[in-house]
Amino acid sequence: MWKLFSQCLKMTSGVAALSVIAAQSAIAAPDDSPMNPTQADVVSPQEALGILQNRPTLKTPLNRDTSKQFQDSGSGDGMAQVTSISELRDVSPTDWAYEALRSLVERYGCIVGYPDRTFRGNRATSRWEFAAGLNACLNTIERLLQENVAVLREDIEKLKRLAQEFEQELMALDARVDNLEARVSFLEDHQFSTTTKLNGEVLFTFSTAAGERAIDSRQRDRFFNFGEDGREAMRRIDDNATLAFRTRLNFDTSFYGKDRLRVRFQSGSIPRWDDATGTDMARLGHDASTEADVRFDDVYYRFPIGKFRGWIGTNALDIDNIFDVGNPFMASSGSGALSRFMRRNPLVFRGPEGIGAGAEYKFWDDIFAVRGLYLADNGNSPDLGEGLFNGSYSAGGQLGVYPTDSLSFSFTYLLSYYEKDDGLSASNGSRVADNPFLEAPALRDSYGITGDWRINDTFHLYATGGYALARAQGDDEDGLDRRGFGADLWTWSAILSMVDLFKEGAVLSVGGGQYVTAERIDALPGDFRVPDQDTPYIIEAQYKYPLTDGILLTPGFYTVINPEGDEDNNTIWVGVLRATYKF
Repeated sequence: MWKLFSQCLKMTSGVAALSVIAAQSAIAAPDDSPMNPTQADVVSPQEALGILQNRPTLKTPLNRDTSKQFQDSGSGDGMAQVTSISELRDVSPTDWAYEALRSLVERYGCIVGYPDRTFRGNRATSRWEFAAGLNACLNTIERLLQENVAVLREDIEKLKRLAQEFEQELMALDARVDNLEARVSFLEDHQFSTTTKLNGEVLFTFSTAAGERAIDSRQRDRFFNFGEDGREAMRRIDDNATLAFRTRLNFDTSFYGKDRLRVRFQSGSIPRWDDATGTDMARLGHDASTEADVRFDDVYYRFPIGKFRGWIGTNALDIDNIFDVGNPFMASSGSGALSRFMRRNPLVFRGPEGIGAGAEYKFWDDIFAVRGLYLADNGNSPDLGEGLFNGSYSAGGQLGVYPTDSLSFSFTYLLSYYEKDDGLSASNGSRVADNPFLEAPALRDSYGITGDWRINDTFHLYATGGYALARAQGDDEDGLDRRGFGADLWTWSAILSMVDLFKEGAVLSVGGGQYVTAERIDALPGDFRVPDQDTPYIIEAQYKYPLTDGILLTPGFYTVINPEGDEDNNTIWVGVLRATYKF
């Protein structure tokens, strides 16, 4: 509304000029001497003021001096007062209203054009706009009269008639301006903060799963080699649909315009499907296990200095906040992939995280960007085996390459250290890949490549792949030394998105990939833990449909093939309908 009102203010005088001309009331001097009227044509300032004194006036005149209070900073700087008709690029001497417009510009100076120095004389006008423009010209002439500047009698007579004709509009404009000023004053008095903005996101998610609970190779060995009863573990998934929510409130504060301090509150009840299905592979990409309690989430500060940008965080500063994960249509938890796995490469963009710092530097016309980070998940704890440098952590670097607007690549390395009970696949793979050394501490060296290609206005292709070498660093859960033992972990995914399908802003995405899979594990004689016997895959399809600018509806499904890396496990299906509300 403010932008529209600002543009109206810029054009009011020009609109008034055209309207006056159209009514055969061109305010111009006689053709024989346009800039030098005779004595009979001129009215004295005192007489002219007497003629205009009974017209309706605005308490806050809409002229070029006061309209700057409504200036829309997003529309650029307004053009200065036009002093010569030649300053308007789209007005020529052959235009039928040229002389009248020239008189308004050069005699009375009550014309303001658009910032691109155009007048746009063919634009239609309303009576409201005409009344505002008329008021601006009346204010200009009244100011000239108060300065004892002579004015043409014909101009005064015509302006008087126009003021009488638009008396109701001028009075109504006065009330509307008073109302706007009162609203602005109220907002200034009651604003939350001059530096902080509140934005939020609410998710309503309906989800259900079908199939049988999955078991891993270790469980299967116990069931079949040692006679344990596995019927409960391998029973069919209960046919239970769920309807749950997640709410996020972000307080974003900027101290000098380009930085951002983010503080987030989060609450939710969206379930994790790993308990019901027996595998982390079935998890949603936006599950929230706060049991509807309100909790602090993000607390971090981002600050740019030239081509350098830094991050420092004390809670929930994640790897994907610093590294470029690509995947623009599926990376977000609130509006991206329905499954956890398809959002980003888990080997290089997930790991111990939350507290620490990161940096980015762009060079060579922003074609290249280098990034680095160090994050710990218990960096605020002084307990033994925790802290910023003694507990689980992630440290890594990334090279981003952006040769064109439609093509980008990133090459990422991440070194992660995991304490006991931490998972190497970050809930994106089999239990074997998640904990190949039976809860022994481990280092994971991860290497990944990611690419995004905007093929044309409709199609976008995303692909990523990763490899990790995991190495045991101590004793397992039974006290056996596994130092020097290793495991090879692999993953990949690809997504094809079709943009603006059936509606502007709608996106149809179809993709798939390989969950984090352990293809080699060093083991001791008699270990139950062996590499994944088969390769687990995922296929996901979804359609994002915007109902309004703030409401997004996303129906879709994903299917887990060979859950837990074992083809003896039946395929698991998860169906989802997600509604995203942003404000």
